[in-house]
Amino acid sequence: MNTRALLFAFSLTAATAVAQNKVRILADRETLEYNPMIFGHFIEHFDNQVYGGIFDPGNPLSDEDGFRTDVIQALRDIRVPIVRWPGGCFVSTYHWLDGVGPDRQPVYDKTWQAEDPNTFGTDEYIKWCRKVGCEPYICTNAGTGTPEEMSDWMEYCNLTVGKWGRMRMKNGHPEPYNVKYWSVGNENWGAHELGARTVQEWGPLVRESAKLMRSVTRDAKLLAAATSDRNWTMPLLTAAAPYLDYISIHGYWDPLFHVNNPASYIDCMMKTDAPEADIQRTIGILNEAGLGDGRIKIAYDEWNLRNWHHPWHGDLRRGFDHEARRKNDIASTYTMADALFSACFLNACLRHADMVDMACFSPIVNTRGPICVYKDGIVKRTTYYVFQMYTSLLEEDVVPVETKCDRLTHGEKETGVLDVVLTADEARQRLVYVLVNKSPTETTDVELDWSLLKSSTPKRIRAKVLSGTTADDYNERGHERVVPKDVTLTMRNGRVSLPPHSLTFLTAE
Repeated sequence: MNTRALLFAFSLTAATAVAQNKVRILADRETLEYNPMIFGHFIEHFDNQVYGGIFDPGNPLSDEDGFRTDVIQALRDIRVPIVRWPGGCFVSTYHWLDGVGPDRQPVYDKTWQAEDPNTFGTDEYIKWCRKVGCEPYICTNAGTGTPEEMSDWMEYCNLTVGKWGRMRMKNGHPEPYNVKYWSVGNENWGAHELGARTVQEWGPLVRESAKLMRSVTRDAKLLAAATSDRNWTMPLLTAAAPYLDYISIHGYWDPLFHVNNPASYIDCMMKTDAPEADIQRTIGILNEAGLGDGRIKIAYDEWNLRNWHHPWHGDLRRGFDHEARRKNDIASTYTMADALFSACFLNACLRHADMVDMACFSPIVNTRGPICVYKDGIVKRTTYYVFQMYTSLLEEDVVPVETKCDRLTHGEKETGVLDVVLTADEARQRLVYVLVNKSPTETTDVELDWSLLKSSTPKRIRAKVLSGTTADDYNERGHERVVPKDVTLTMRNGRVSLPPHSLTFLTAE
């Protein structure tokens, strides 16, 4: 090892070396190329996500179209690849025609029991996506809507002929939007969804909707609401697989629907293996259906550690407590727990990049989002910097590795103290390790494998670390405590020391 190339060290106390903390490259396994769409996001007409979030006409920080420029720049900086809209549960009572053209009328949103002014609709969404530089992904109304309404919406976006294509042109948008990604429905498997469907109803509805949509845009990428439960998803695939490109699954692991009592850091770490287990179950269903060759892939198009707080959702006799939604924006909620859970989720997607092709963090601003928007500025929460690191530092190929590590325990639950992914450039001149140390208080030593490098040992190592003074650190207005820091790392006997509650990107050349 050229020690003169490693001039600086972490200001950390080295932990006692533990033999089982070791990463080994699986040279007999093929590398995977991941789709950057796994770093996608989601926005819904819920509370202050759209109005007062990404769209705030009249605000000094908004542009001539009413879009918050500070939000747009922040999203450009993390290279957002795709954004799903307009829901979410909202879409199951949303009729797209209400949100286009010059004569917009406010409507009562039966899902979230609030009035929507309809000033942000399809045309505004597409314009906003163009400014952000991301692909639009439209989720259609398969609750109170119809297959024809879904395909009419696609006509509006993608055609220059017919009633709906001509309507878009008349509305001042002569060029087709060419929206590629479309979903049939949102969570129509759930009793909470207005317009929920039975297992027997869902597959045929998806099939007929997809047939109409492919009649409009034959090469569209079509998704359908699914789950990791074979009892729902197998009948869907049996009925509609020939028309689909993806199945859409969702996951939230800290259930705060009714009581906003966020799980502790250590409790959250015990949940970090759950997303990968969900992905593996879904892959198992696709394999069982004879679709494990990648013809249909997985879109995890709503995910977050913490579910949105909206008490009494589904209790239609009681109604919503709208004021309680303010609790979603309590800054101290979003700690290193959220950051590291998110990193573990993204690592799981990378490890299964042959089947997981898209993921959408839910939502992109406010509520549980990585950006909190105020009238006079924004705060970048801990999860924002996770996306910044993944979208700017990874190499293009995922290299399969085996990780042996200590167990982090909490009561009767346990998880590996480390979560590791390795990526490499095509020429194998540069490796990037993604290393999560879940321990709340302990530095963890790990032995890394550099054998993929042509030189076998790194000539130079750089590290970027996201951590905090404590595992419960968070970012708030005027105090961004948790931001990535560049350091140069000292390696001893092939081992590296990772700070507690940290995400480290280690680049070797």
